[in-house]
Formats: sequence, C-alpha cells, structure tokens
Amino acid sequence: MSASLSPHAPARSAAAPTAAELLDFALRTAADPELVDSLPLDPEGRTWIRLDGPGGSEAWLIGWPPGTGTGWHDHAESRGAFATARGRLTEHSLTVRLPSEGWRNLELAPDVDRTRSLGALTGRAFGEHHVHEVLNASDSEHAVSVHAYYPPLPLIRRYSRSGPVLRLEHIERPADWQ
Repeated sequence: MSASLSPHAPARSAAAPTAAELLDFALRTAADPELVDSLPLDPEGRTWIRLDGPGGSEAWLIGWPPGTGTGWHDHAESRGAFATARGRLTEHSLTVRLPSEGWRNLELAPDVDRTRSLGALTGRAFGEHHVHEVLNASDSEHAVSVHAYYPPLPLIRRYSRSGPVLRLEHIERPADWQ
C-alpha cells in the first residue's frame, strides 16, 4: 500500500538536510498522533505512506506487524534517520563501511555487530552506506515508524547473512517500491 501525505514539515532550507535534521524531522513526525493514526495497519504485511521530507528528502511512515522486518540492506549514498512512533523496533547494524561495489560475499570481523532497541519516540540517524536490518520482534504489537533519506534513495542493496558471511543478493531501484 502506498500514498502520499504532507505532514507539518519545518520550513525548507536551501542546503541539503543533514542526518541530524532528518532525525529531528522523523522524531517530530513520529510524535504527530493524527498522522500516525492515518496509517492503515495490515496484520500480514508492512504498510506505508510516502511523506514529504525536509529539503527534498524522501520520507515514509511505515507500519510493522508483529514479527516483521526488513532483512539486511543499505541505502547506498543516502544518509538517513528513523524514529519509532509506536511499539518497539530493533536495529541490527554493522560498524564497518562495506565496499559499495566489486563483491558478492564478505566475511565480517567478529566485533562489527551492534544492536539497538528503539521504543516509542526514540530514533537514530546514520550516514551513507549504513548496513542494517530493522525488526518488530514483538509477537503481539504493531510498530509504526518514520524514515527519512537524503538524497532520495537511488537504490537499496539487499543482503543475506549466515554467521559472519554477508552476501549481496540483489539491488532494488525506486520503481521496485514506489
């Protein structure tokens, strides 16, 4: 499901938004109960509404049924942020920058994994080439979150993970999710 809404966004500046500004937008938007309540929730799959982010950024309001997640991925050259509006999300991420091209399988060092738990009205910002997966680990509660990216996503690289081995599985383009 997709649609487009314009939440109460701050005045746009001429400069591209920083990751901190994207996080500020995501947190303020996540705190808007009217907008959050406008998202239809599906018990079987994620739902989303496209939003107008600050400074030409791409933004999404996403609903997460219990037990759903993104799988490992990155956002290529886009920096971003996300904030949980309702429920709790878990983020697993890597603390290393991966090469953006020229590989299919990488063996990761043992100390590169990080896990964050993000409850309602908490969030995090990240830079380019950030590799992570986001999960709603609850077995009974929907989660809702706000995500923002700048520049708008040129692609998403999807990975699989088996122990320390990360494998590039495929690349999605905007036409695949819009």
